Amino acid sequence: MNTTGRWTTALAGAALLLGCVSEPAASHSADGERVLVFSKTAGFRHDSIPDGVAAVKQLGETGGFTVDATEDANAFTPKNLRRYDAVVFLSTTGDVLDPAQQRAFEGYIRQGGGYVGIHAAADTEYDWAFYGGLAGAYFQSHPAIQPATVVAEDRAHPSMSGLPPTWNRTDEWYNYRSNPRDRAHVLASLDESSYTGGTMNGDHPIAWCQDYQGGRAFYTGLGHTKESYADPAFRGHVLGGIRYAIGDAQADCRPENGYRPLFDGTAESLDAWQQAGPGSFTRSDDGTLTSSGGMGMLWYAGSGPGFGSYSLKLDWRMASASGDDNSGVFVGFPPSDDPWSAVDNGYEIQIDATDVPEKTTGSVYGFRSADLKKRDRALNPPGEWNTYEIRVEGERLRVWLNGVKINDFTNTDPARSLRDGHVGIQNHGADDQVSFRDIRIKELLVKGD
Repeated sequence: MNTTGRWTTALAGAALLLGCVSEPAASHSADGERVLVFSKTAGFRHDSIPDGVAAVKQLGETGGFTVDATEDANAFTPKNLRRYDAVVFLSTTGDVLDPAQQRAFEGYIRQGGGYVGIHAAADTEYDWAFYGGLAGAYFQSHPAIQPATVVAEDRAHPSMSGLPPTWNRTDEWYNYRSNPRDRAHVLASLDESSYTGGTMNGDHPIAWCQDYQGGRAFYTGLGHTKESYADPAFRGHVLGGIRYAIGDAQADCRPENGYRPLFDGTAESLDAWQQAGPGSFTRSDDGTLTSSGGMGMLWYAGSGPGFGSYSLKLDWRMASASGDDNSGVFVGFPPSDDPWSAVDNGYEIQIDATDVPEKTTGSVYGFRSADLKKRDRALNPPGEWNTYEIRVEGERLRVWLNGVKINDFTNTDPARSLRDGHVGIQNHGADDQVSFRDIRIKELLVKGD
């Protein structure tokens, strides 16, 4: 499993993401992460840049990474960039790097470097195709500064996990020349009905992430105003983006399209679910389901006979510091009021982090262990959110953890079948508390084995 040191560092960062006004001190991590803030401008210059630089430095002090800041493009050499785990483009504008500096940065990203773009980073290097792909979209226009509603689309990503489902704030809201949704993973979007001047036809991404040519990229369109950098919620948003970019937190940043919600956080969406056996799940105001008691299971009964070929995604989090919270996701079982029917007829993708390999996180419980090296690199520690994708095609079952494939299992038991069944989440016992969010599904074309 992941080392205690990494879990301790990550948990300290998670506390900041909750939007606390006080930011507890934390020592630098053993890995000695270092971040470069770059804020050169060759066009419009935001008067919030000094506030932004100061904020990122403060986040580094409390979050456990070292921050250097520069407006000197000569910092972009292969040797110097190797010193940094991520580079933050803080409201840069215009052409800020020459061809040699561009090549150095391209090499840095391709060798696994991290990129964080804030606000006017999208108003930068319009003639450099590599940068445009890395940022995800170029700035087009903006209306006057005004309040708007930000809609969280992925609340498992560390930049979003401390935020509510909708976030009302005042900023300068960018329109973009293209929609990044098909090539990047959208984390948040704007409700264009909540303000005046949106031009993206109701689908208006405002923050996203992606794996890009070997590196990690996070962009947020927020951050125009000075006040933003004193706002704990926005600071947590930026911190989470930096933690993802430097590799201190894991997330599924593959593009996600075509899913429909089975549980979207609302009480109404629970109407299609049924509790089998003892125990229950409690829904909080922020749309999180948390297990209590057991052993039982909450299963989705709104699919008629069941699902055949599909991709199921859901976000989950363990509560205890040790990771000893028994729970799992069941697939491929018939409808029943008896939770043991799912155990005997379906398959469980385990969450508990403390059991033997074939019964721990990412395993097909009792049948096949996850790839432990890949699993350990992809797993966020207790207290932080993780995302599973469970893909069922015929009798083949594959599992992705935070975007990394960790298990590939084929059912050969004639008494079981994955081809037609239901999905559910387990509440295991009184001492096991696991939370779930945003359970969604995309049905796939049926394929043969």
